[in-house]
Amino acid sequence: MAGTKEIRTKIKSVQNTRKITKAMEMVAASKMRKAQDRMRAARPYGDKIRNIAANLARANPEYKPAFLQTQTNAGAVGVIVVTTDKGLCGGLNTNILRMLLAKLREFEGQGKKVQATAIGNKGFGFLNRLGSNVVSHVVQLGDTPHLDKLIGPVKVMLDAYSQGKLDAVQDVNHGSEVIATSEDELQEIVSEVEEVSFRSTPGGR
Repeated sequence: MAGTKEIRTKIKSVQNTRKITKAMEMVAASKMRKAQDRMRAARPYGDKIRNIAANLARANPEYKPAFLQTQTNAGAVGVIVVTTDKGLCGGLNTNILRMLLAKLREFEGQGKKVQATAIGNKGFGFLNRLGSNVVSHVVQLGDTPHLDKLIGPVKVMLDAYSQGKLDAVQDVNHGSEVIATSEDELQEIVSEVEEVSFRSTPGGR
């Protein structure tokens, strides 16, 4: 049986670990707020791009590029999963990966094969544990990701679509203003220009 001194030592160790974890959580929360500020600043640009793409998709020009043509014969879809590299960010990754798993099961039920691109270490690790077909990935982007690091992995997916190897490419990410609301976005970025929002509470959907 442990002595009094050993018990006190373990209690002290747990208390120290709690302090360290709390400090890490505060740092992560600060980074998250900064990331949200950048996201809000970029949102008008993203909305405008989606509106332009939607208008182009509804137009009827003589020539339509591959990205504006609906494909249904490939029997496969692409999924781009956007998560963080580390934890300590509440239910952000949990909600994204839960939605991703639901979509993978849906595609499996439809008899479609899935090719995945992972942006962020959490999603990459999750897909590998599932044994998914990860065709490209990028991790360790830091607090301020640069476009040149994202173009390559995403282009792999878009090239597959333009070559007729995929029926659609979907983007699974977290697009909420406040993390606690857990509003995840599932955006089909080619094939159809539309946005579907999934809202959930911390206790469930």
